[in-house]
Amino acid sequence: MTMTIKPVPKDQLSAQAVERGLLLREYMDATELTDSQLPWDDLHTVLMGLFGEVGSIMATAKKHVRENEAYSGYQQAVEEEFGDTLWYFTALCRRLGTGVDTVVSEAVHQDVHEKYIAAIDSPAISYLSPVYESLTLDETLLNLGKASAALFGIENLNEQTRGLLCAFSAWYLRALRAMNLGFVKIVRMNIEKTHGRFLDPDVANLPVFDNEFPNEEKLPHFFKIEITDRKIGQCYLQWNGVFIGDPLTDNILDPDGYRYHDVFHLAHAAILHWSPTFRDLIKQKRKSNPTIDEAEDGGRAIVVEEGLTAWIFSRAKHLNYFEGQNSISFDLLKVVKQFVQGYEVENCPLKLWEEAILKGYEVFRQVRKNNGGIVIGNREARTIKYKPMGEKG
Repeated sequence: MTMTIKPVPKDQLSAQAVERGLLLREYMDATELTDSQLPWDDLHTVLMGLFGEVGSIMATAKKHVRENEAYSGYQQAVEEEFGDTLWYFTALCRRLGTGVDTVVSEAVHQDVHEKYIAAIDSPAISYLSPVYESLTLDETLLNLGKASAALFGIENLNEQTRGLLCAFSAWYLRALRAMNLGFVKIVRMNIEKTHGRFLDPDVANLPVFDNEFPNEEKLPHFFKIEITDRKIGQCYLQWNGVFIGDPLTDNILDPDGYRYHDVFHLAHAAILHWSPTFRDLIKQKRKSNPTIDEAEDGGRAIVVEEGLTAWIFSRAKHLNYFEGQNSISFDLLKVVKQFVQGYEVENCPLKLWEEAILKGYEVFRQVRKNNGGIVIGNREARTIKYKPMGEKG
């Protein structure tokens, strides 16, 4: 794969440099809020993360070469990997006492050849010098890998370290251009992704989905669902004294409590304000809007929620149903996001999904342990709780 780039007139370079700096400073400020996840005094953790993300870029690129059009999620996947790489590199620069904006500027300035700016988007920062135009994609990515490996062992900022940081920046930018990716989009996506994953959401701005519908088409703002287990191994749900849904069993040779899985739908309803399955159980679909009724509350949406619930459960079984955990792996949450793509709930941040899953499993473990109980959902507070059967209050 060879690369050709049209030069940008020299009088535009300074303006683009200003835009580039502003974008990177904005990114530095935005990602600093999410940087508390990693230790401040341990460069090794950040370096391993950076090296791993560069490896993911290579793996994604090679998968695309191998599968070509069959790899339908390539564009989003590679943009995400470049964004994660930038996040770790920014975290590394921050711990070394310098800014990624400064490092990138030096990387461009120190190149001994005439500068070329790739006009993929504005303000784009990808660039190549003529000497690099003939490099294949493989060669460019291998050099990016070597540049990341060269960072191992650094301990503080000095002239040699700064040179290594600049070299990595340069190959990162060349890899972006080689893969025809827009830097602005990657930055925006990564800010949205990391904020949604690591920062507590602003409750006032969380999606609700049914505020504009009549009361009979809204998920209840407060609900108590009684779950009873009968000797024949079937589980029943009652809402306001009325049985809802069909009696359930575990549907597996080795009983695992899946008959109580409606707890997860109740958690979705209370915390995410979304559950086509619960809407169906209580007959409160949004039928006044045929489009919403069909697309968001219909059979396919129900299948998506049921499938997602079953998939998470299959993972949770191997993790003791998340007992003792206060977080969920990013990989699992990314699959959740892919599962619900195209439905209204995709607007919920991953942090809120994590809360719904962990709180749902907290209640599930109690229901399973006691063979039933009362599940209390509060959409106003976005909470779900367990109460033993017969307990007052």
